[in-house]
Amino acid sequence: MANSTNFLLALENVSVSFDGFKAVNDLNLYIDKGELRVIIGPNGAGKTTVLDLICGRTKLSSGSIKFNDREITRLNEQDIVQLGIGRKFQTPSIYEDLTVFENLEISFPRGRSVFGALFWTRTSEIIDQVHAIAHMIFLDKHLNSPAEMLSHGQKQWLEIGMLLIQDPELLMLDEPVAGMSVAERAKTAELLNEVIKNRSVIVIEHDMKFVESIAHRVTVLHQGKVLAEGGMDAIQANPEVKEVYLGH
Repeated sequence: MANSTNFLLALENVSVSFDGFKAVNDLNLYIDKGELRVIIGPNGAGKTTVLDLICGRTKLSSGSIKFNDREITRLNEQDIVQLGIGRKFQTPSIYEDLTVFENLEISFPRGRSVFGALFWTRTSEIIDQVHAIAHMIFLDKHLNSPAEMLSHGQKQWLEIGMLLIQDPELLMLDEPVAGMSVAERAKTAELLNEVIKNRSVIVIEHDMKFVESIAHRVTVLHQGKVLAEGGMDAIQANPEVKEVYLGH
């Protein structure tokens, strides 16, 4: 057993069953600080369920999940967000009728409580932060555009920006480049390589070329278990992985 205290995130012997079906089965997963981990695997391998367990959306049946060596399995979703875990789902949830600036501003941590929202003042700190994040997500020229005017890829970046402005220590992205153009995928890889300079990122992805361009380590899930883990070259050469996944 690895020593979980050295990791930002440690899942140990994690299982979850839905109506007798083990979606995640005795899983061990360790994420380092400053690491970009990609989780791949065929449909039904349990990838999204793992993210649901980490962010508290689904409760595990057995096992332990520790973030910064603190057990988080009994915390609710909001408490887990406050500890520093941000999650982006497959479909972007942005405020279409607000501008890019307003979407980022509303996501700034102090705006989230009712009290914070009532006594909201647009400080220079917030403005600076919005501009810095907008630049990072390639939307600094679109700050005054309504979000509904953005391309699909730009909406995905905006949602990543809405998480980044909360400054999470761990960012989890579910298929961030689905539906993006080739150029947008390349820029997303650039963005993620920038993002990990001061945080860890877990990405679930099907696009192998994109995975090659970002991953530090790759975890392959199959039937709710870790089938293989390592660098992209080792994963692509692994005969079991080829059998269950790359050959399909």
